[in-house]
Amino acid sequence: MSVLVVGSVALDSVETPFGKADNVLGGSGTFFSASASHLAPVQLVGVVGDDYPMAQLEPLRARGVDMAGLEQTAGQSFRWRGRYRHDLNSAETLETHLGVFSHFSPKIPAQFRSAPFVFLANIDPRLQLDVLRQVERPTLVACDTMNFWIESRRPDLLELIKHVDLITLNDGEARQLTDCTNLVKAARWIMERGPSIVIIKKGEHGAFLFKERSIFFAPAYPLEDVFDPTGAGDSFAGGFMGYVARTGDLSDDNLRRAVVYGSAMGSFAVERFSIQRLLEIGPADIAARVADFKRLVAFEEERSA
Repeated sequence: MSVLVVGSVALDSVETPFGKADNVLGGSGTFFSASASHLAPVQLVGVVGDDYPMAQLEPLRARGVDMAGLEQTAGQSFRWRGRYRHDLNSAETLETHLGVFSHFSPKIPAQFRSAPFVFLANIDPRLQLDVLRQVERPTLVACDTMNFWIESRRPDLLELIKHVDLITLNDGEARQLTDCTNLVKAARWIMERGPSIVIIKKGEHGAFLFKERSIFFAPAYPLEDVFDPTGAGDSFAGGFMGYVARTGDLSDDNLRRAVVYGSAMGSFAVERFSIQRLLEIGPADIAARVADFKRLVAFEEERSA
């Protein structure tokens, strides 16, 4: 089954302690698509300017990302320039040029509106709500957000979460949204307001999956080298939603597996700049890393004497 993603398609310039890359593919929709397309067909909705290197998106199209909803219009594309120092969990934004993205009004093609799985990537919650008015009874709707929207569009965000099944956010955003320092309490606060599933990401420390009666935690994959954390959260979301779309199974056990797939895809994304590593890997690489995750957390209980 397919998954619809609505998000940004951008050009990033990134500097880390390990190097730098200029004007490479970025954006929440791009990273999500590069990740999810390993597991399920993806339908991408976004906007770019007439300066965007569309040919560089061809590897995604070849993998099954349907770009009928990617609008190209006159003007400059969304560009972001950032820098990571030795704390790779936080980026220093040096420049942001929204370009045509500042006027983005998602238009969901008719053939996308029946997608069973929908991911509302990190955009204005008013636009996320507009997308929900255009889709037809999806099986699962998930959304992402960020501190800027929590601060500037809080009423709209609270309205949005009434209508979604799942929200992903990082630990700082969860605390900011709920004013709860404890993440378990923060997740409960969010679930009381709409979503039945809450995923709280903790960067290099893993991710929590909260449901009404269960909590699951997956560690981050222990990498020796992290080149570029940009897009790790969107790649996590792509792996999670892609696996759910592939299996069509919303059981507790399967959602736990989906978290591991999300963690695996996020770990691949940070090994290179942009989506480069996500374009290099194949099914065998993903299966091997998921198996590594299983070994990472498996243990045998001590036998009674």
